[in-house]
Amino acid sequence: MARFKELKTLLYRRMKFRILRPSPPPFAGSINGPVVVLGSAPTSHKPAGMDSSYALFTVNASQFNAKDWGRDEPDVTFMMFHQIEGTTTNAREVRRVLSGRRTKALYVLLWRHDKVAQLRHGLAAFDYGYDRLITVDRYQRMALMDKVAGMPSWELDADSKCSNGINAVLFALYHGASAVIITGINPGSMGHSYNSAGLKRMHVDMDRQVLVRLIQQGWPIYTADPEVSANVGIPLWDANFDGNQVSDPPA
Repeated sequence: MARFKELKTLLYRRMKFRILRPSPPPFAGSINGPVVVLGSAPTSHKPAGMDSSYALFTVNASQFNAKDWGRDEPDVTFMMFHQIEGTTTNAREVRRVLSGRRTKALYVLLWRHDKVAQLRHGLAAFDYGYDRLITVDRYQRMALMDKVAGMPSWELDADSKCSNGINAVLFALYHGASAVIITGINPGSMGHSYNSAGLKRMHVDMDRQVLVRLIQQGWPIYTADPEVSANVGIPLWDANFDGNQVSDPPA
């Protein structure tokens, strides 16, 4: 029965994806240089040479990691829908850490309620501010993976999805980043930087697959974390990057 249900979901999503022909999530701003994608793995590093010309993308509560970088307000934040009203330990910790903070553009993924007013109310409940609020559905997220990595994902289970840190990487590449530097995104790590609960990190195998695929395709991806560079094979970021260190990204 479970196998039949999975097959039914697969066929439905394939058909809907082909009918909708969705585009990846839009971006109202502009990216004119490197993008730092900051995740919530327990270890992260400020990339060498990072200044105000670098855009900062964060995921859920990872902007907590940038508190000593002089960048309290990310350019883009990706947040999963269940962080807004969820009752899990992680959701409560995300709201606690983000209370009173803000971002320029907030992308809420898979918000399942029709009324944006409910979303705004949920964000106001923990005093999280934003300049722009955008909701992203499953098919936009699937389109992002397909357009950038060429890896259609039907998102049937956790193992077939990448983390939203990787979605932020794909988003930055899709919208023209000259380089994407990841930090605090470690497919081999456990726990989160903003609490001591030691919760298991999801999607680690898919994250590794996508990163390896993007590197093989020639996308300008780097890491500021030596351990991730050694374990995954991502080049370590060099502040002397001039935009000519990698081949042109795929068309």
